[in-house]
Amino acid sequence: MPKIHLLFFDAGGGHRNAATALQASTAKICPDWETELVNVGKLLEPLDFFHKYLGTSGENLYNRYLERGFTLGSAGMLRAIQGIVRLNRGRIRRLMAEHWQATRPDLVVSLIPNFNRPLFEALEEACPNSPYMTVMTDIADYPPHFWMEKQAQYVVCGSAKAAAQASALGYEDSQVFQVSGMILRPGFYSQPPVDAVVERIHLGLKPELATALVLFGGHGAAVMKDIYDRLQDSSLPVQGIFLCGKNERLAAELERARGRMPIHVQGFTKEIPYFMALADFFIGKPGPGSISEAIQMNLPVMVQRNAWTLPQERYNTEWVAEHRLGVVLRSFRDVARSTAYLLESGRLEQYRANARAIENRAVFETPHLMKMVLDEGPAGRRRTAY
Repeated sequence: MPKIHLLFFDAGGGHRNAATALQASTAKICPDWETELVNVGKLLEPLDFFHKYLGTSGENLYNRYLERGFTLGSAGMLRAIQGIVRLNRGRIRRLMAEHWQATRPDLVVSLIPNFNRPLFEALEEACPNSPYMTVMTDIADYPPHFWMEKQAQYVVCGSAKAAAQASALGYEDSQVFQVSGMILRPGFYSQPPVDAVVERIHLGLKPELATALVLFGGHGAAVMKDIYDRLQDSSLPVQGIFLCGKNERLAAELERARGRMPIHVQGFTKEIPYFMALADFFIGKPGPGSISEAIQMNLPVMVQRNAWTLPQERYNTEWVAEHRLGVVLRSFRDVARSTAYLLESGRLEQYRANARAIENRAVFETPHLMKMVLDEGPAGRRRTAY
């Protein structure tokens, strides 16, 4: 029984979501495999280097940072984190090598950035015949040292841009797999049909109004209140579903602010496909997961790109514009004007048609690639020397 380790962090939630989704699809496609989720953040707790240098754990810092919108200068923060990883590279390698010497995985699949150099080195030391695969959960890399490293591993890319980046870095064709998009939870492919009219009424919404789904990740964001205020003041024929995640303060603030515009305010939920099925378009941050979920549910997207946008998410806005999947704003101060633009005759349906043309099956494609790598055996793997 092959033993597979899927590596994730809890920073932002997207890495855990992707790892959980991949575990679920792998269990159906390869039921004889033993697939284990491995929280690298927990394993590295003895090092405590984020707390030492930044005063809190890296995961907590990142999540608070997103929730409060403190993302200006995030490129510098990212490089600082990468510097801390480099300073602790030897200690990370030793700790992870000890873990893998004890657990002996047959394949390690990383769904996290920044740490792939020391993690790969640890696996090479502990289990030299076990391959290392990185499954990118961003549409493109943000080099250097973010997703891809110059090392003898496999990389799974969800776009032509990412695959080209891998080739430019020196990966051989046999090491690069291009899939059809980002990994999404299988539930996005099996959402039962819903009666939008009935369900909107059930949530206190009007069935005839265009409905925006506003989502900024599992921890919400303060800008969601500003988006509500601007749509409320616009007098547009629109209403909103606001998914606040674990941000109870934001949910309470939106409930207190209820006015003329109908809204449904929801805290943390796993029923994202259900709520998306009730919406006509998506408003949120340009995260690869949120964008890909919206597109899978045929929702045009409205996202922002400016100095506050996380550097690894900036290409996502280019991808949206290139495929004509929605509107890219410089600021959500323009959300009302952009909503009016979307609602002009025929435009929303054209964007929805473009979304339907995107066929993303990455969560089902990736287990077959994992199986291919395992079936090759150590002798069949290309071990490129960089």
